[in-house]
Amino acid sequence: MVTTNKKISLGLQGGGTYGAFTWGVLDRLLQEERLDITALSGASAGAINAAVVADGYAHGGGREGARKALDRFWRTLANTAMFSPLQRTPLDHLAGGFTMSHSPAYQLMEMAGALAGPVREMPVTLNPLRNLLSATIDFERVRACKELEVFISATNVRTGAGKLFRRAELDVQRVLAAACLPTVFASVVVDGESYWDGSFVANPPLAPLVESGGAQDVLVVQINPIGRAELPRTLADISNRSNEIAFNISFVREINALLHTHAVPDEEQGASTTFTSARLHLITANDMLSELSISSKFNAEPGYLQMLHDRGVEAAERWLERHFKDIGERSTLDPGPIFYS
Repeated sequence: MVTTNKKISLGLQGGGTYGAFTWGVLDRLLQEERLDITALSGASAGAINAAVVADGYAHGGGREGARKALDRFWRTLANTAMFSPLQRTPLDHLAGGFTMSHSPAYQLMEMAGALAGPVREMPVTLNPLRNLLSATIDFERVRACKELEVFISATNVRTGAGKLFRRAELDVQRVLAAACLPTVFASVVVDGESYWDGSFVANPPLAPLVESGGAQDVLVVQINPIGRAELPRTLADISNRSNEIAFNISFVREINALLHTHAVPDEEQGASTTFTSARLHLITANDMLSELSISSKFNAEPGYLQMLHDRGVEAAERWLERHFKDIGERSTLDPGPIFYS
């Protein structure tokens, strides 16, 4: 049977619970039967979303299996968060923007992360994501998912270099490494090396998606705001805004290289890596998320995550209406949301 479906690969940014917007985008794209997703890459929340999709897609689960897996993960996160001390206070509710800036748990979380520093994970610094990932993702299925390629990035604490983990080696430890925010969690050890969030070096990693032989159309889901409506005032907000800016530097560099030289930064290229000219596309949540409080990326309330999901579905629907015809023909990425606030 000859298929006329268009092929695309997806680069998924990290951004805490803003990843629920990406959940919505994926939910809509997976329903588009004219579109075949061949590969996903991600950092932080994007790495988690990519692993969840592969888990659901494996062993014949296909599109519906992936959608169900995403729904299960994000609803489990929301239900778990209801029992977490990280909750909005009455002042936060009055302030709006889904802020958590007045939450003592939010402020303490940042201070505890600073005190823990790059130490190894121990009982007192146990990453709460571990149990969630172990309970919601079957990593044997992820590694067995032949239909999709998955690439996630982490940052080596000692060398500062990026590390790319591929689908065939993914486990809970490697996904934790890709999502290890150093101001919140202790560093994650993989094969004797300590790692932090992959967003420092590639948010998301695009190099493996533009290698020869894969889909030439790369769609990036942007959830790490370039600009912010308000200045950060608390130490916790300043720390988080610093991370946002750092995470955007790697993204801007890579997009700039792809747009102007059809390559990627030298440190992301392997010795034998070759590239074809990629067609770049973008779905961005910049305008919406930049109006929210920076602390809202730690908010996991069910209604909030559902709102982000629904906005993601709407954004993907608009993109498909405007640009489906352009897949396989030309790039549609508008550099404005990337290079300017």
